[in-house]
Amino acid sequence: MIDIARPKIEGSIAVAGGDRRIGFAEYGSATGRAIIWLHGTPGARRQIPVEARGYAAERHVRLIGLDRPGVGSSTPHRYENVAAFAGDLEEVLEALGIEDFAVIGLSGGGPYTLGVAHAMPDRVVAAGILGGVAPTVGPDRIPGGAMTLGSFVAPAVDGAGPQIGRVISVALRFARPIADPAIGIYGRFSPEADRELLARPEFRAMFLNDLLHGGRRAMEAPFADIVVFARDWGFRVHDVQVPVRWWHGDHDHIIPYEHGEHMVSLLPDAKLFSLPGESHLSTLHMATDIIDELLAIWDQSETPK
Repeated sequence: MIDIARPKIEGSIAVAGGDRRIGFAEYGSATGRAIIWLHGTPGARRQIPVEARGYAAERHVRLIGLDRPGVGSSTPHRYENVAAFAGDLEEVLEALGIEDFAVIGLSGGGPYTLGVAHAMPDRVVAAGILGGVAPTVGPDRIPGGAMTLGSFVAPAVDGAGPQIGRVISVALRFARPIADPAIGIYGRFSPEADRELLARPEFRAMFLNDLLHGGRRAMEAPFADIVVFARDWGFRVHDVQVPVRWWHGDHDHIIPYEHGEHMVSLLPDAKLFSLPGESHLSTLHMATDIIDELLAIWDQSETPK
């Protein structure tokens, strides 16, 4: 297992009048253009590929990963809907001195990415999504994928999720010595593309580092995600005016490729990057391409007309 350098800055920021905190980890250039990275479900602030961390410094980018409530350094909290996350992010941005920014969301980070873009169209320059979750209710819904089960268990999770999450979190703490072998076992049962990615030392190190820094309540956050994903998100997808670029593997076994096609068809300014042969986690190797694409949009927005 290779070593991963610690973030340049890491801590937590008070939100909601000081009642709660949101954890963050910052990589790259402290004075560069800001890109917010929203982790998957499950995940935490360090779920950022190693190559993207180094690339951020090369491209003079301030790359910031955030913990959602209930994981890492963030206080447990249940949002009313996906859109409500944007209020917490606004306070984080103010504390970090960030005005304009781009945002990237992996899988379960996808809905929150769209929610932020909808809430702050004058500040979000561009949004990138990797295999993002699609709505399960309302006019924007599409069936299938992991949220078929998620929607089924959401009512039970809504009440018992925190307790279940705490039990699993405790179990994970005792399982830390076998975390690396566990990642390997998961890889053996994954599609070929994910298996190949998890065989690469730098990605195994990233997932292990993220898992071990998920905090004492690491598994409460995924249950909170399931509940809000199964509700109305608080906005319509076609109302997101920010440029969105969507990457999706056509062999994704968790979020079907058709979900990416569906979401891009609803968004007014979107482009789908089809990834032949790629599955769910394997899209992470596109991280540097995603950064390049979002920076190109940013450059174009600053070009005098």
